[in-house]
Amino acid sequence: MKLLVTGGCGFIGANFIRYWLEKYPQDNITNLDKLTYAANPENLMGLKAENYFMVSGDVSDSALVDKLVSENDMIINFAAETHVDNSIVSSRDFVVSNVLGVHSLLEAVRKYKKRFHQVSTDEVFGSLKLDESERFNETTRYNPKNPYSATKACADHLVNAYYNTYDIPVTISNCGNNYGRYQNKEKFIPKVILNALNDVPIPVYGSGINIRDWIYVEDHCSALESILIKGKVGETYMIGTGYEKRNIDIVKEILKRLGKPESLIQFVRDRPGHDLRYATDASKIRRELGWTPSYTFEQGLDQTIKWYRNTVK
Repeated sequence: MKLLVTGGCGFIGANFIRYWLEKYPQDNITNLDKLTYAANPENLMGLKAENYFMVSGDVSDSALVDKLVSENDMIINFAAETHVDNSIVSSRDFVVSNVLGVHSLLEAVRKYKKRFHQVSTDEVFGSLKLDESERFNETTRYNPKNPYSATKACADHLVNAYYNTYDIPVTISNCGNNYGRYQNKEKFIPKVILNALNDVPIPVYGSGINIRDWIYVEDHCSALESILIKGKVGETYMIGTGYEKRNIDIVKEILKRLGKPESLIQFVRDRPGHDLRYATDASKIRRELGWTPSYTFEQGLDQTIKWYRNTVK
């Protein structure tokens, strides 16, 4: 099979490409990536040239996207601007990549009737209260709270609209917070690890009580594999583990594992519109597709700390 992976030099995209080619070495993957600051081609060094192809370009480039979609069997869209803080400062790039880029892909998918999967986020559903047990599921109302999540929500609506209007073979997944190798060092867990290793103060928004549902990136990749192979066209699948953790507790756990003092923690002014809690109900993908995570949070964290300690300076 020939797969077009967009945004494959980013964190989750790079892990997915490696995961897929390790399991399906007979397949070919074309990676379309704009190579912005969050992308790193070195994430994919060592892959065999005969079944991995890199194309530098923008998903909003309709002519390029049309050509690449026509040449492949399946399209998996990871391409997105993802840093929430950056979207608060300036949101234009987020609209271009996360909305117009998806529109370009959908137009080509409609033209050639290719299988399309949109990789989305649980942030499109907004925020849950800290003291409740509710979790996001596939019927939760969209309620994005920042420019990043608003553009991802718009993309999801476009995908569903194209499915209902043009009957194209699409699926969507909304996943919790990922962590693991190759993640940009601006992200929460890498920043905590690297700051701790270098004895640099660790900024924590507010009082650190915000809760996220964390998933080791390899488990996300295996969930995407299940959707691509067994998922029902037109359906959305929540991906999550149930490993809900407060930000402050993760910081303290990393410091403990690295033998560093909690005095490195530096509480800073909270982010505007900072969602309190994300939690995903992944019962549908478990029940219908038989997917389950392979890593506990602690196992994934150990693997992540080991990778950053040995790889990133």
